Amino acid sequence: MSKRDYYETLGVSKGADADEIKKAYRRKAKELHPDRNADNPEAEAQFKEANEAYEVLKDADKKAAYDRFGHAAFEGGIGGGPRPGGGQGDFASAFSDVFDDLFGDFMGGGRSGGRRAARGSDLRYNMRIDLEEAYEGAAKTINVPTSVACGACNGTGAEGGTEPTTCPTCSGMGKVRAQQGFFTVERTCPTCSGTGQIIQNPCRVCGGQGRVEKDRALSVNIPAGVETGTRIRLAGEGEAGMRGGPSGDLYIFIEVADHAIFGRDSTDLYCRVPVSMTSAAMGGDIEVPTIDGGRSRVKIPAGSQSGRQMRLRGKGMPALRGAGTGDMFIELAVETPVNLTSRQKELLREFEELSEENNPESSSFLNSVRGFWEKMKG
Repeated sequence: MSKRDYYETLGVSKGADADEIKKAYRRKAKELHPDRNADNPEAEAQFKEANEAYEVLKDADKKAAYDRFGHAAFEGGIGGGPRPGGGQGDFASAFSDVFDDLFGDFMGGGRSGGRRAARGSDLRYNMRIDLEEAYEGAAKTINVPTSVACGACNGTGAEGGTEPTTCPTCSGMGKVRAQQGFFTVERTCPTCSGTGQIIQNPCRVCGGQGRVEKDRALSVNIPAGVETGTRIRLAGEGEAGMRGGPSGDLYIFIEVADHAIFGRDSTDLYCRVPVSMTSAAMGGDIEVPTIDGGRSRVKIPAGSQSGRQMRLRGKGMPALRGAGTGDMFIELAVETPVNLTSRQKELLREFEELSEENNPESSSFLNSVRGFWEKMKG
């Protein structure tokens, strides 16, 4: 039976470039993989057919020979093409390329050789600040215990200016591969732990790690408008990498402490202000504090009740990225007097006798109660 055209097998046009061919093969490899097609006896043969097509078309010289002579290019040794049926060796090579392309970023950056210096870990620092500091912004100095590059070996981990040598097990790749049936299994090299290099003479200061423990003082600028949960990233200020690898990052998580006067909701502030019963009844002016340290006068309308809110525009918190400023809300808390003198009690009784028509909310409630009782009796 004649072979299918390789381009047709992968589902690409003859003019497809290398990237299109690789993407097409990836789709086919996923679609036809035997592990995903246990109930399809033809899947394995189609899988090998796709592998054979990719083995030819991924190589520029083989592809040019195939474009000119077709399958005849690889009959009788012309072009050094794949063995008929796509043997395991060819499959391992082709699928390994795709495996690296799919998973290389998760396993250390693909197949590139050379030194595998490990990146340092990211660090977290919890910082607690006052609401006033969140309003104005602040400059803080923090002490962070972390790992820094070893000065004795300049982070290489090797003693006295000596250089690490290429790992003989993985040839500097940092990974080793083993063939298991159709699959090539890739693991971290056990000899060099994935670094690709061996240190014959470790640094006496850091023990070959390339880093040492040390406390560092760092300056941190807290922008105005931060709130609890805000995260500040200091790139490269985390833990130093192994054997000269890049440093991680330092993440500062902000917690804004509760304030004795102001409550906060995003960029808005809330201030609960107690007022006397007489001031709430007759109205008047009160003076309230603002987060910037100033004062504002607020007019209380006559007959104000507890819970009434008044807004001071632009007196709240600044937005973190400069998108305006919030407002401040004044909430009245009408205060009932305590420890009354005999004279005060006498005056209040007299006032109550004269106030039957001055309490509309009480009157409305009593009328509702009376209606409820009458309904229940009926």
